[in-house]
Amino acid sequence: MTDLSTAVLPNLFSAEPRVSNSAYPLSIAPMMDRTDRHFRYFMRQITRRTLLYTEMVTSAAILHGDREHLLGFSREEKPLALQVGGDEPVELAKCARIAQEMGYDEINLNVGCPSSRVQNGNFGACLMAQPERVARAVSAMLEAVDIPVTVKHRIGIDELDRYEDMANFVRIVSEAGCRHFSVHARKAWLQGLSPKDNRDIPPLRYEDVHRLKGEFPNLLIEINGGLTSLEQVREQLSFVDAVMIGRAAYDYPFLFATADYEFFGEEAIAPTRHQVAQGMLSYIDQWVARGIKLNKITRHMLQLFSGQPGSRAWKRYLTEKSCIPGAGSEVVQQALERVLESAAVLSGN
Repeated sequence: MTDLSTAVLPNLFSAEPRVSNSAYPLSIAPMMDRTDRHFRYFMRQITRRTLLYTEMVTSAAILHGDREHLLGFSREEKPLALQVGGDEPVELAKCARIAQEMGYDEINLNVGCPSSRVQNGNFGACLMAQPERVARAVSAMLEAVDIPVTVKHRIGIDELDRYEDMANFVRIVSEAGCRHFSVHARKAWLQGLSPKDNRDIPPLRYEDVHRLKGEFPNLLIEINGGLTSLEQVREQLSFVDAVMIGRAAYDYPFLFATADYEFFGEEAIAPTRHQVAQGMLSYIDQWVARGIKLNKITRHMLQLFSGQPGSRAWKRYLTEKSCIPGAGSEVVQQALERVLESAAVLSGN
């Protein structure tokens, strides 16, 4: 049978690859309940070089929780950064050492999450009002490890949202040794907006992030927020060092199919969607044998055929069958067959 999953990939390599000065010009943002180890392994079937992140894990959880459950990963997921939430320098330094010992490539401090739970712990976006505290945390982490320590933050919070406020935050934290700032180009309202609304309602201000790079040329500035295509990534790399994509990576994961060629200079052939799904089969079998339910993995795969013939059949079959006790990789194989059948019907073959 013909693999119809390449239908939207004409002229993949018509442009010269865009290689940034950054080791990782493209990354997928840390997202709660999304960027777990199974999603990351799935994305590695699509892109080998894009930097991946864990979900945010609090410093208290890292120090006192089930470390393997919270932080465990497969070597295939690398390059991989751990995102941590916290504000105590000593605790964060311990977390950084743990991250390095476990083999993470970077550790990132969350100064961008606006949820009330995070605020109550005095970390996340509220720390933008406390740049000296962030600087102390970064300094302690840098002293503890050799891997990069990075910061992800907003352009501002509440009324502390002038460009000058953000520049002051970056200046103080960079003086503590941080060289890499991932900037969500929206401000956050700490009261009155939910985390979801804070990802949509405050307007994007890309020009502030571009200006930040211009005024801090020796820092690595990464832009995040509202970016949904590799064309937009190419455009942004004219102004900044790196681009981070969030929700679009989850909703349209196959958009990363040509990322290794376009942004890392690799002579790589883009996989097909069917090859991506087939690349998950042995992984699924291993985890099902360990007692995990299939839908814990396949929930991350539902959007693989988004916009393609057979997408609805794929999602329906996986959703219905993956929750059945004992279900394994055969469900994915059967779902692939339904994709081909649906595509053949739509094409009249």
